Amino acid sequence: MRFLGNIEAKIDVKGRAFLPAIFRKVLQTENEERLVLRKDVFQPCLVLYPESVWNEQMDSMRQRLNRWNKQHQQVFRQFVSEVELLTLDGNGRFLIPKRYQRLAFIEQDIKFVGMGDTIEIWAVQKEEELQMKPEEFSNTLETLMGGEGE
Repeated sequence: MRFLGNIEAKIDVKGRAFLPAIFRKVLQTENEERLVLRKDVFQPCLVLYPESVWNEQMDSMRQRLNRWNKQHQQVFRQFVSEVELLTLDGNGRFLIPKRYQRLAFIEQDIKFVGMGDTIEIWAVQKEEELQMKPEEFSNTLETLMGGEGE
């Protein structure tokens, strides 16, 4: 499953957004009907997981965390309890609950960003603020990916 690209959109007064058609097609191809919405752990954005990707994420996390370790249980609980299960309506819309809008500073203008197996939802102004400058991006990419002999 590969979500690629970024698309600007708006939410309506009820907090509903249309999932971009290009992303809906990916979901349909993979027979995914439900999505899981969560605030990102590191950035002020929301993340949409197709249900199968979310389940893989939970299974992987559960395998790495010990049920009998108090801190591990707290981390797991917090990660999995702060989610909303979503289904698109017949028009391809879904509701972004008010508390998630506040967490991601979303007012009306949003940007969907395909991140491979997930989709991020950003308040347009926040996404622009946090973008690396082109030179910083290229230098960082070179540092991270530019190993010897490649």
